Amino acid sequence: MMRLFSRHLFACVLGGAIMAGSLMAVSGAEHTAYGPELEGFTYPYEVHRFEFKSQRQNIAMAYTDVAPSAPNGRTAVLLHGANFCAATWGETIEVLRQAGYRVIAPDQIGFCKSSKPESYQFTLQQLATNTNELLTSLGIRRATVVGHSMGGMLAMRYALMFPDAVEQLVLVDPLGLEDWQAQGVPFIPLDQSYQAEMRTSFDSIKQYQQKFYYAGEWKPEYDRWVDMLGGMYAGPGTDVVAWSRARLAEMIFTQPVVYELEHIRPPTLLLIGQKDRTAPGATRAPSEVAGKLGNYPALGRAAAKRIPHATLVEFPELGHAPQIQAPAQFHEALLKGLAALAR
Repeated sequence: MMRLFSRHLFACVLGGAIMAGSLMAVSGAEHTAYGPELEGFTYPYEVHRFEFKSQRQNIAMAYTDVAPSAPNGRTAVLLHGANFCAATWGETIEVLRQAGYRVIAPDQIGFCKSSKPESYQFTLQQLATNTNELLTSLGIRRATVVGHSMGGMLAMRYALMFPDAVEQLVLVDPLGLEDWQAQGVPFIPLDQSYQAEMRTSFDSIKQYQQKFYYAGEWKPEYDRWVDMLGGMYAGPGTDVVAWSRARLAEMIFTQPVVYELEHIRPPTLLLIGQKDRTAPGATRAPSEVAGKLGNYPALGRAAAKRIPHATLVEFPELGHAPQIQAPAQFHEALLKGLAALAR
């Protein structure tokens, strides 16, 4: 039934996307519209689908599974951030593949090329369970888990739930190292969050990322990721995307992992951009509150002291997405850190 529904949805989406693309071509717009499951956006590696049942629904998780050039017997699992997708890990996948890792990069349910069920209870625990089921289906019992932003938050929850399945943990500017609500950021009802998501545009995405992710700077290569995210809002599935994003934003805001850092068992590498100031909800907080949030230099050092087996690497000139902002520098630190953790 789900496969028939997916085919019907894809047909509708494809027709809508073609129409939208034609209109854009006529108007001379610079951006592309994509389907609600990111139909039309190309990933650097083949995309597979893990079909399973969760919360009484048939859903599918998109993922890439990239073989190593010369196997070292290890697997790396890359978890994307809230404003990113598995495709964003393209350069990192290639670096790890060349280093001998089998690399799995999933799109979490509710994001990117994965299902966006209308009635789904989003929790970090549920996303971690889904990821574990995917890895189990692929015969992977232990892996190095690398998480960026929200993916770092998820990676910590995964390590707390499945410690024996995590060989090494890598956290790249992870969310969840502070409790924004406890710091004074006001909660907003889901309906209000949904309306805000419906107003999302290419310009608003770029403005947010430029301010919080890249310390006010911008490079042309970042435009691809704005196009990726903005294209889903501009496409025929705007409502589906906005509803999923609103519920996921609430999940992130209400489920910090900062209170459980002492219980993380695997050896952990923290890779922190010192110019990162990302803090969900900061834009709606009073100025005196917002100014104190997202202090990643302090958050990273505090986390490194509390996580039992942690190593901290700081990037003085980088922001929230060092793997995008300075790939060579980031990957050198990543490989060096993984080698050190393995000793």
